[in-house]
Amino acid sequence: MYKIIVAGCGMVADWWLEIVLKRDDCQVVGLVDRNIDQALAKKASYNLEAGTYTSIEAALEKEDANLVFDLTAPGAHHNITTTALKAGCHVFGEKPMSDSIENAEKMVQAAIDTGREYFVMQNRRYVPGVVSMKDFLRTDTLGAIGQVSVSFQLDPHFGGFREEMESPLIADMAIHTFDAARFITGKNPVSVYCHEYNPPWSWYKGDAAAVCIFEMEDGTVFDYRGSWCANGLNTSWESEWRVACAKGALFWDGNEQLYYDLKDSTTKIGLASENNVKSNHIAIPIKPQPFGGHEMCIAEMFEALKNGTRPQTDCRDNINSIRMVYKAMESARTKKVVTL
Repeated sequence: MYKIIVAGCGMVADWWLEIVLKRDDCQVVGLVDRNIDQALAKKASYNLEAGTYTSIEAALEKEDANLVFDLTAPGAHHNITTTALKAGCHVFGEKPMSDSIENAEKMVQAAIDTGREYFVMQNRRYVPGVVSMKDFLRTDTLGAIGQVSVSFQLDPHFGGFREEMESPLIADMAIHTFDAARFITGKNPVSVYCHEYNPPWSWYKGDAAAVCIFEMEDGTVFDYRGSWCANGLNTSWESEWRVACAKGALFWDGNEQLYYDLKDSTTKIGLASENNVKSNHIAIPIKPQPFGGHEMCIAEMFEALKNGTRPQTDCRDNINSIRMVYKAMESARTKKVVTL
C-alpha cells in the first residue's frame, strides 16, 4: 500500500488526487500546505481521513508515509523533495524540478544517496500528437532530423506567483516544450543562446517572451519562439511544430493536424520546381492515448515503483530538461552562447 503525503494543496493537487483516489493501492495519509485552510479545504472536498500540516517535516514525523507528492511551487521543491527522500519516502513531483539548476542537481543526488526514487511530471510526453510525431520520425520516412522549430503563443492571466517571476515563460512553462523536443529527437542539447524580453503590453513583471536556439548533440538545431502575452494568432498549449528532415518535413499544429511532405526529387538547380512549391501534405494519424497525460505519467511512475524500474521521467533523465531551462536563462542574462 502506498501511503501518500500530498505537499501543496492548490489547483494542481486536484489533478493528482482525482487520479490516485481511483487506485486501490493508494491511501492519502497527510496534506501539507503553508496555508492550513487550503489543506483543510482539500481534506473536506475529497472526504479524506488524513492529517493536515503546515510543514513537510511535521507530516513526515506524524504519518507513516512511504510516498510524497511534491505539488508545491518551484521554490519549495528542493526542501520538500530532499526532506522526503532523506526520510525514506519516494517522491513524485511536479515540474520543474526546482528553482535553480544547483538545487535540481542536489535533488537528483539526494535520490541517488538515499536509494529512493524521484520521478517528475512531464505529461506532454504522453500527449497523442507528441507521441505520434516521435513514432513517425522513428520510421525514417523523412530521414535524419536537421531542425526542430516550435512556436508557443498564448495569453494566460494566472495571477499569483507566475506573474511575479523574473522569467515566467522559461522558468515555468518552456520545460514542457524543451522536454518534448528531447523526447521526439532522442537527443540532448550541448549549447543554447536565448534572448528573453517583455513586450510593452505584457502584464507580467518578468520576461514573458523568449527566443531560444539549442544545438543538440548530433548537430540538430532546436529553435523555440514563445510568448505568454500573445496578442492574437494563439497556438495550442502543445505549441506548433515543424521538423525539417533530410527527405522532407513534418508539421503538427498542436491539435489535430499532423502531416508531412516529401521532398520533390525532380527539383532542378535554380528556382524550385512548381511541384516543389505546391504542398502535397500526407496526413499522419494521431494515435489516441487511453488516458490523459497526467494520468498516464502517474501510472508509469507507479508501475516503475512496483517493478523496480525507472520511468522515462526519472529525475536522472529529467535533469537534462531542467538544464535547458536554467542554461537558457543564463544565456539571456549574459547575452552569450552557454554550454550545457
